[in-house]
Amino acid sequence: MTKADIVNEISKSTGIDKQTVLTSIESFMETVKGSLAKNENVYLRGFGSFIVKKRAQKTARNISKNTTIIIPEHNIPSFKPAKTFMNDVK
Repeated sequence: MTKADIVNEISKSTGIDKQTVLTSIESFMETVKGSLAKNENVYLRGFGSFIVKKRAQKTARNISKNTTIIIPEHNIPSFKPAKTFMNDVK
């Protein structure tokens, strides 16, 4: 399912025009990205959590050049579904 499909489904079920729904979804995604960029987790009860995970520093190898590099510690975004969401999918 794409973003356009989601917009169409929400527009059909609520009767709100597609442009308003698209603006709302875009605003939601920008808010989530901004919060995660500031290391703030986003919790949506009954749906799940958008969280920031910290990846530890590690050593990686370039096999073709036979060299090693150090990848510094960094943050990555992650999604953890709620238990009710998991049960609905199962």
